[in-house]
Parts: sequence; C-alpha cells; structure tokens
Amino acid sequence: MSDAVRSLPVLQRLSYAMGHFLNDLCASMWFTYLLVYYHSVLGFQNTYAGVLLLVGQIADGICTPLIGYESDRAPGCGNYGKRKSWHLVGTLSVALSFAFIFNQCLDCDYLTPQWASMIYFIPFIIIFQFGWAATQISHLYAFTVMANITVYALAYLLFHVQAGEDDDVLGPEDISIFRNLSLIVLGIGTLFSLFFHLGTSEKRPGAGEETGGEETGGEEGSSRRKRLEEEEEEEGEQRPLLPRLETSSSSSLFLQWKCWLKQPSFYQVALLYMCTRLIVNLSQAYISMYLINTLGLPKKFIATIPLVMYLSGFLSSFIMKPVSKLVGKSLTYFMGLLLIMAFSYWVLLDDSMGQRVYGAAVLLGAGSATILVISLSMTAELIGDQTVLCVCVCVCVRNRDGGNLADGVFFFSLAAKWSVCLRSHEFH
Repeated sequence: MSDAVRSLPVLQRLSYAMGHFLNDLCASMWFTYLLVYYHSVLGFQNTYAGVLLLVGQIADGICTPLIGYESDRAPGCGNYGKRKSWHLVGTLSVALSFAFIFNQCLDCDYLTPQWASMIYFIPFIIIFQFGWAATQISHLYAFTVMANITVYALAYLLFHVQAGEDDDVLGPEDISIFRNLSLIVLGIGTLFSLFFHLGTSEKRPGAGEETGGEETGGEEGSSRRKRLEEEEEEEGEQRPLLPRLETSSSSSLFLQWKCWLKQPSFYQVALLYMCTRLIVNLSQAYISMYLINTLGLPKKFIATIPLVMYLSGFLSSFIMKPVSKLVGKSLTYFMGLLLIMAFSYWVLLDDSMGQRVYGAAVLLGAGSATILVISLSMTAELIGDQTVLCVCVCVCVRNRDGGNLADGVFFFSLAAKWSVCLRSHEFH
C-alpha cells in the first residue's frame, strides 16, 4: 500500500476529528461543573453529589468495554458502517439526556427530598454515559483542547452577561446559566457530529481491515513492517512496546485477545493511563470547588481558571513532539509530572493565593496536557499495526483509567469524608 493511498485528504481528517467534539464538550462540563453545580447551585449534600458522579463513572466503566467488544463484532446498521452506527446511537443518547443533567428536577421544589431528586437524575446520567461510551472514537487532541476552551469561554460569557458584575456567589439563581450552557454545548456538538457523519466514510465488512490481511501477500506485510520500523527509528524510539511478529502470513500478524492479556506492556500502559486520568480528572473536578469554597473567589473564576489551564495545555502541546523526540517519551512525561508537583506544592503552601492562582493554573494546565498526550501516544504505540482488535484493546486500556470506576471511587470518597469547604491541603 503506497503512502499516497494511506494519506487521507485534509477535509476527511478534519471531519473525522469532529466526531468526538460533542463528547469532549460534554466531558468538560461533566468533570468541571458537576460537583459544584449539584452542591452550590442545587444545594445537594456532598454525598448525594458524589453518588451521582460515582453512578456515572460506574456506568461508563460497564458500557465502555461492552460497546468496544460489540463494535468490533457487530456488522452495523444496513449500509451504514459498524463504527458510524454506534457513533450515531451514542450521539442521539447524549443529545437526549445531557440537558436534563444540568437542569432542575421537573416538578421539584424546596420541599422535595434530596434523595428523590437524586433518583430522578440517575437514569439521565446512565443514558449519557452509555452514549458517551458509544461515541468515543480516536480523535485529534487539538479538538479535545478546543472543546474545553469552548466550554469555559461560553461559561465566562454567560456568567458575565446573565449574572452581572455584582453577583459573585453561586446559588439557585444560576440554574439558568448551566442549563443554557448545556443546551449551547449540545447544539455545537451535534452540529460537529453531523459534519462527521457527512464527511467520514467507512468501509463495509469484506473491504475493511479484517480482510485486508488475507488480500495482501507476504510482500505487502513485509513492506508494512519495514515502514513501521523506519517510523520508529525516525521518531527516536529505542524499541517497540510489543515484540515484532516475524511471519510471512500477514493475517497472522494480528494478536488475538488472549495474547494481549499475556503482554506485560498492555498492563503497564493501562496502569500509566489510569494514573494519568486520575490526576487530570480529579484536578479538573475539584478546581472549581477549590476556587469557590477555599479561596472564596468570585464565581467567574470557575470559568477563567479552567480556560487558562487549557490554553496553557494547548500551547504546550506544540512543543511536546520536538521535546519527546529529543529526550524521549518517558522523560517528557516526567517533565509534565514535575509541573504538576510544582502546582501542588504552590497550592499547599500558599493559603491566600488570590490572583496568583492564574500562575498556578498555567503549571497545572501544561503539566496535565503533557502527561495526557504522552499516555495517549503510548496507547497508540502499544496498538501499532494490531488493527483488528484495536477498539477492544483501546477501551480495555481506557477502562482502567480514572475516567471510570477509579475516578468514581475517589470522587465519592472525597465527597463523603470531607466537607465541601475544602482546605487547600485537602484539595492537594
């Protein structure tokens, strides 16, 4: 297969990247504003807010591997490709459920028990997490950062326009802000998903990756292995994460799922990704609580500080590739950890940060972006040319991440053990 055939047109690559934009927008709101919305705006107790987030993470942890497995096996709906079929189901599920999560319980008032309101939100959260898992596909990181920047910029505009300058405390009067933000996010994300479905084509079974190995001969497999080795050498990698399978039959190059479970690198990458997502998601979820309850800053800071974090992360992503080529992925990841540790000690030692929190946000944003991109790069490197079970492998790696059960347990534990009015060392 020539490089000309392998290279996709720019418009097709752009439309493919748009397919995950709705997920990224909703995930940004989910992790950044869920706890602060249910506690500070709706007035939920800490444990009830933690239970809702835990239910969502458990649902995500269950749905992700099941959908990944079925996505590799199911033929798709009619003439629609199997991946795009699942993507469409997920998009519809997210669009129909997400707006209810960031809205007031229908027919509820101040006399409604909190446990009843919590039960009302649980089905919408489960449907949303199912749709999020079904929509999850490989995507360009730049669009992930752009999605977060979009959410926080919109949140700042809504706080500035609807709340006014003198109202600095979150409360029930801000329900309309979060409702409007969720509706705008759904509108933008659904439009991008439409572009994805119109601009991205998918091969039908029989012409896709499953049969590609049988239709190409040993010479084709040999040239592919040679090309991969040249790419690794060009990127400065010392050795592949998986041992290269030397065989004349290209169809036998692909590992079966039992073989994946015997690979130590599979568990190493999964553990790395789990720890990375714990760092990124926990800091993203509790930064709003820290700003409002610990530092006592105006509510517009829950939009501006995350915006600064992701702008710094976006800018740092441009120097990440040359740095990783120069010093390697492991040292680049370690440099990201150093930035996060610097942020943590700053928060721990400075009890009244005030405007200095912007400097700390730059450190956290750059460090989080670095470790997340490198861990995703290692996941892609792990899969390599093992494309037959790539979705199943990818979701198995990501299902061990902080975005699922591990995150939910940590969120619930923090919410149940400590007061929402966290001290800075408790946030750390």
